[in-house]
Amino acid sequence: MTPNKWWHYLLLTIIVSGLSAIAFVGIAVAIIYPSLPSLETLTDYRPKLPLRVYSEDGYLIEEFGEERRAYVKIADVPKNMKDAVLAIEDRRFYQHGGIDTKGILRAIKNNLTGVSHEGASTITMQVAKNFFTKPNGKRTLGTKINEALLAIKIENNLSKDKILELYINQIYLGQRSYGFAAAAQVYFGKPLEKLNLAETAMLAGLPKAPSGYNPYIHPKRAIARQMEVLRDMQRYGFIEESVYKKALNQPLRFKASRQSRDLSADYVAEMVRESLYATYQDEIYSSGLKVYTTVRKTNQEAANSALRDGILDYDARQGYRGPEKVLNLNTAVSDADKEQIAEALSDIDVSNGLVPAAITKISEKSITVHTKYGDDVEINGKGLALIQNTLNEKKPEKRLLKIGAVIRIVNSSPSTQSGQWRVTQLPQVESALISIDPETGAIRALVGGFDFNRNKFNHVTQAWRQPGSSFKPFIYSAALEKGYTPATIVEDAPLSFSSEETGNKEWTPQNYDATFDGPIRLRQALAKSKNMVAIRVLDSIGPGYAQDYITRFGFAAKNHPAYMTMALGAGSATPMQMASAYAIFANGGYRVNPYLISKIVDQNGKVISQSKFVTAKNDAPRVIDARNAFIMNSMMQDVVRYGTAAKASQLGRSDLAGKTGTTNDHYDAWFTGYSPKLVAVTWVGFDKPRRLGRNETGGSTALPIWIKYMASALRNVPQTDMPVPDGVMALRIDPTTGIRADNDENGIYEYFYHENPPPEVETDLPGMLEGGEALPPSQPQQMLQPDITLLPRKESGANRAAKPADTANGKEQSTHKTVDQVQQLLNPH
Repeated sequence: MTPNKWWHYLLLTIIVSGLSAIAFVGIAVAIIYPSLPSLETLTDYRPKLPLRVYSEDGYLIEEFGEERRAYVKIADVPKNMKDAVLAIEDRRFYQHGGIDTKGILRAIKNNLTGVSHEGASTITMQVAKNFFTKPNGKRTLGTKINEALLAIKIENNLSKDKILELYINQIYLGQRSYGFAAAAQVYFGKPLEKLNLAETAMLAGLPKAPSGYNPYIHPKRAIARQMEVLRDMQRYGFIEESVYKKALNQPLRFKASRQSRDLSADYVAEMVRESLYATYQDEIYSSGLKVYTTVRKTNQEAANSALRDGILDYDARQGYRGPEKVLNLNTAVSDADKEQIAEALSDIDVSNGLVPAAITKISEKSITVHTKYGDDVEINGKGLALIQNTLNEKKPEKRLLKIGAVIRIVNSSPSTQSGQWRVTQLPQVESALISIDPETGAIRALVGGFDFNRNKFNHVTQAWRQPGSSFKPFIYSAALEKGYTPATIVEDAPLSFSSEETGNKEWTPQNYDATFDGPIRLRQALAKSKNMVAIRVLDSIGPGYAQDYITRFGFAAKNHPAYMTMALGAGSATPMQMASAYAIFANGGYRVNPYLISKIVDQNGKVISQSKFVTAKNDAPRVIDARNAFIMNSMMQDVVRYGTAAKASQLGRSDLAGKTGTTNDHYDAWFTGYSPKLVAVTWVGFDKPRRLGRNETGGSTALPIWIKYMASALRNVPQTDMPVPDGVMALRIDPTTGIRADNDENGIYEYFYHENPPPEVETDLPGMLEGGEALPPSQPQQMLQPDITLLPRKESGANRAAKPADTANGKEQSTHKTVDQVQQLLNPH
């Protein structure tokens, strides 16, 4: 019988087409299914997790890797997160077998009728695509068939929860973030479990088009997509109506910075990366290792702020240098001009909070700028301090600024976005700050320069600079072991050295103020940073002996040639070395080495490396006498109380000690100081050495940075007095002569070694100060150095009038017109 009605033909066509389709699918399955890739990638899932660097207290410093990832197990994914994903992506996920036939038919119907535009891809199919399809590859019918068959194979081999776990961790969500845990940190700066429903819905809407719904780039689209997710959650029974309405009103607070980190410590992160790369090479970038450093968030943030403010203050004292460039704009800036500004500023990076902006209005009392971020900001009053002189310039041709000038502005209160802007400029000078725990050597804060992105040279570890007068305490420490005491009287008078004595050129050093105090106690000389006294002391104990002695503090003898200029810090050292050396004074005489990495943890949470370190008073080696450390600490406390670092007394602590340092021609400014619980070193200078400027010394340039850092770092640290060690006695002396004065009411107390008390009768100054015969060594000197006697120095013009010379250091001097050989050691970079 043949069909004789039209519907018979239609039915036959449908049946034949259906059977053909089934046959085609069957053949495809028979051919393709056996050749599908192994699911080992899924069953043994090992995501390419980046190397992460953390502070000691668990704050993320940096990630190194092409992808930002954070793996989270399905049991730890919040219910709201799972529900949001299912509602918008695949609400029948737990009912279908990898291919949702009902979903396919629904999508066809809705697309044809225009109800909505939707796809029929399931979460399982997306997993297949994410793991097995080449990214950005051409999408063909064969590709889609492969993914559908893979979805079936995945469903037959993995549980639903495992499939959802793979999806939640693998999906790309923009900003280089893969997986919802990583995206939570990137967009909101908090872990997945801390997100509210509104934030969860925002993330759930990203998989469809991560770039199109990126809230940083397209905030309106992102909000619309978020509302769609919430609507579907309510529509399909994942949340109640009341919860839905509440979520719509919840605010979205995105991270102010798009960087995926909690703490800015770029130089710290780079030191860690270099250390691990030397061992593991490129494997570290997908290793998932977590490196915990010794840095603490409070300390590091204080260091960042102190260094930035100190450098900007210094730069302001030097005056305004002019705009970075000038754009050709109309006097009345139009929208087209602002587009030109935006294009020009897009190529100029923000540097350590210094935002590029172009002037759009200008007067003597205010300016208006259009910033890189697209904001219009008016600045007046104190915010114009840096450029006030140029604004007041009456002659237009002499004004440095006009409409279109590109300048820098900085928000003095970054936590608020209005009312605190001021004009600044990119500094040319560099700086460094390092802070360590003197008991263990743990680095608590480290800033290697003003902006890592502009200059990756780490001035803490790589900058070999003259330490200047901050090196004097090591010479004085050596002198204590030669029989000197804080009460020893030394002549502060002019000196001159021949070329034979310096090893190169004739040298006539000066004190900072070019004045001389005559006979002065050693304690006072250190507090006032008297150069003549330091040189005479070194001349007495011998440069060779001092050169050997300073190696106890970790300095290499070759970096500090045994010339008289060593007394004024004419050698070379890094801020890291200076911090380590001063820690010996702070902890009572023990050598501890600075270290940065505390432990390394693998992606499974297993500790694979734990730093072992020595501690003072426990297993660290003693390198100087406890009495020496105590007396030197006492002397450097006077530097802070009334000497060249008296500004530090504003901290209101009695346990602070340290020494300022400024090099010849004001090339380098230092302050190295400590409490018994924390050492900090600050340095300021140019990469290509040149003068910092008139009156820019250790006390005026480096010390304010140290003070601001310590004010924060020591805020909750109780004061600690160094205990008086055995073998030290306090005796009353005459402050003028230094002799013992037990019954003199005008006498002052001073510390001495038991075996080296002050003289009971006044004696002439040693022959080395007058060119006469040397005094025979005292009994204490014979006990300490039985093979060494103090020989007279050759008469070499020591009493000739001194010529004025370049001076340095607040109320101190660190003159060293030193030998060319030494100068070559200073700045190899």
